[in-house]
Amino acid sequence: MTLLWETAIPRKSYKVRPSLSGNSWQFLQAFFFGVACLDDVLKRIKGRKDIKFITAFRDLLFTTLAFPVSTFVFLVFWTIFLYDRELVYPKVLDDIFPVWMNHAMHTFILPFTLLEVILRPHHYPSKKTGIMLLAAGTLAYTSRVLWIYSETGRWVYPMLGKLSPLGLAAFFSSSYFLSVSIYLLGEKINRWKWGDMMQPWMKRK
Repeated sequence: MTLLWETAIPRKSYKVRPSLSGNSWQFLQAFFFGVACLDDVLKRIKGRKDIKFITAFRDLLFTTLAFPVSTFVFLVFWTIFLYDRELVYPKVLDDIFPVWMNHAMHTFILPFTLLEVILRPHHYPSKKTGIMLLAAGTLAYTSRVLWIYSETGRWVYPMLGKLSPLGLAAFFSSSYFLSVSIYLLGEKINRWKWGDMMQPWMKRK
């Protein structure tokens, strides 16, 4: 990655790399599955069905961030990629990174997340709490994208550079509403698969 951006942008600014965008989602996935693994290990060691704090945190992390974000990234990235890949993943990157790396960042995240939905029940928070946490995550990521642009003068995805300030506002706003729709869809799938026994944590006795 460094070799590519040494030739593309000034030396003083290539320290911030576009891969930070994909790495953010990879870190989120790795962190979630790390928490899930810890939850499983502690349950086996202690012989308990739930490790209250860890299990609750695992479910909160998955329902409000991991599932909505992974699905969003997959849908939006590949939709734009198929329309015009230069807008999100320029062809020049194929000479730098193997194909599997692109799929690791933008493809494999979805099937692993769907397996988690199918194989393990999750307790969703109240809709208000879930949507607020998703909004906080979206705001944090948007702020990071804008910060990277302010530091390097380059967008993490070329497409963003083609939008006007109003277009950027519309894009980020519509992205949030799409993420909320995915969050609500995940809640419906969870209820369909596991039934009403999966009540929000705040409603459990």
